[in-house]
Amino acid sequence: MKRYVIRRLLIALPTFLGITVLVFVVSYLSAGSPLELLLSNQNISAAEIARQGEKLGLNQPIYVQYFSWLGHLVLGNFGKSYRTMEAVTDMVFKGLGATSILVLVSVVIACLIAIPLGVQSARRQNKIWDHIAAVFSFLATSTPSFFIALVLLYVFSVQLKILPIGGMYKIGEENNLLSLLQHLIMPGLVLSFHMIGTLIQFTRSSMLEVMREDYVRTAKAKGLKERNVVVRHVLRNSLIPVVTYLGMEIPLMLGGAVVTEQVFSWPGIGKLMIQSIFSRDYPVVMGITVIVALAVLVFNIITDLIYGLLDPRIRYD
Repeated sequence: MKRYVIRRLLIALPTFLGITVLVFVVSYLSAGSPLELLLSNQNISAAEIARQGEKLGLNQPIYVQYFSWLGHLVLGNFGKSYRTMEAVTDMVFKGLGATSILVLVSVVIACLIAIPLGVQSARRQNKIWDHIAAVFSFLATSTPSFFIALVLLYVFSVQLKILPIGGMYKIGEENNLLSLLQHLIMPGLVLSFHMIGTLIQFTRSSMLEVMREDYVRTAKAKGLKERNVVVRHVLRNSLIPVVTYLGMEIPLMLGGAVVTEQVFSWPGIGKLMIQSIFSRDYPVVMGITVIVALAVLVFNIITDLIYGLLDPRIRYD
């Protein structure tokens, strides 16, 4: 297994570098400049703007800027934000912490709802339970996130007034777990909705395929209880497509929870990315790119290793 992990890491390195080059070039070629904030201030002279551009290295060729950034990255230095002059590391990891909590809660909610529904849908194929699960799955995958968020806000915050309208903690009070959980409920549900619909279909189709295998019929013929057959033989071998989907979806959610974070004013990495793109804050954009790219590559390796735990026939030697 060690050889396999090392080989995957060596393959992931050029992929990671390719991602950083692509994002750096696209950011450089996009309209606008990080100096736009200075240009909008009439009290700052052209000489001062040119000096700031030279100080930030923006007057150098793109390849020089990239290798300078890459050299600092190897040393663990993500640079400073052009917008706030804060360390990019502090900004990114602060937003990453908030987004990670949100993603973790949404994944737990999705798995707790979708996997049992998918299992029951497969066991009761073409019956009323299966039809209900299919309709719910269709609605969950096709309804836009912002619409679900607005509906939840209107019902639970405006009408019932039982949940906070946004943020991560209650303003003016000490941060505590209860306040965090109250603020997590609606954004966690919204972010999990699309995942719930997809997981139901993955679980159902995989369960139906495994239930037709000979070893499942043999287990039933031996007189094992249906529950034991479903849990020990069918469900475990049906989880590989589910794990594959989660392994791809979770890292993408770290950078893709933009709509949910904007609607609920959640101080996560998606909201930070939008702010940085609009202000041409390239160091922060690249810092977020690095984190998301590393998450995708690492989760892909972890997903492959989980395959071996679910199916003993899979070997990595």
